[in-house]
Amino acid sequence: MRRPVSIILAVLLLVLAVWAFPRRKHGPGSSKRERRAEYTTLFISLKLHQGDLIFHTSQSAQSRAIQLATHSPYSHCGMLFRQGGEWQVLEAVQPVGITPLEKWITRGQGEHFVVKRLRDAEQVLTPTVLRRLKRAGQQYRGRNYDQYFGWSDERIYCSELLWKMYQQATGREIGQLQRLRDFDLSHPAVQAKLRERYGRRLPLDERVISPVQMLKSPELVTVVER
Repeated sequence: MRRPVSIILAVLLLVLAVWAFPRRKHGPGSSKRERRAEYTTLFISLKLHQGDLIFHTSQSAQSRAIQLATHSPYSHCGMLFRQGGEWQVLEAVQPVGITPLEKWITRGQGEHFVVKRLRDAEQVLTPTVLRRLKRAGQQYRGRNYDQYFGWSDERIYCSELLWKMYQQATGREIGQLQRLRDFDLSHPAVQAKLRERYGRRLPLDERVISPVQMLKSPELVTVVER
């Protein structure tokens, strides 16, 4: 008897999500990828919480170098917030800003992504702490993307933004900080990108937090993987 009740409840929740989810009117120029990403957002929306972290494989010019240097396909990340009834991703691009979740999904390679959550989010991410987390992110809005991966706050890159937000709002460090010298810098594509950015003076002792160090942090658990 319990099983049919649970199925009915799941269907009701899905219907409620469809009814509550703000639907966009797709024009004749809308792509199948955009529509597919919107439906994906709809079906995962019940699983998402504010403050979740989302990772994917960027298709930017530097993505391959990051993947090679970190030995991971994940080269970009952002933080999920609900705003105006829709899921948005706060991310460090040029400049730091927010992107609708479905648009963020379509930018990733193969539209694959992973959503992670603080392992004890229910206890830690209270409404007060979420407000602190949002304020921590707000201070970086509009700042330039840091293509040199420095640790100052003047410019900022994707994983640095999320790491600093969580550290400031909760005191937690999500992912182990490394030095640039700790990465695999041997591949020609990585060396070419380093020469392009730094010339011959590599800041090998610069502190760095990579997307994969956050992704595999024991402080996080997987919520969604698609």
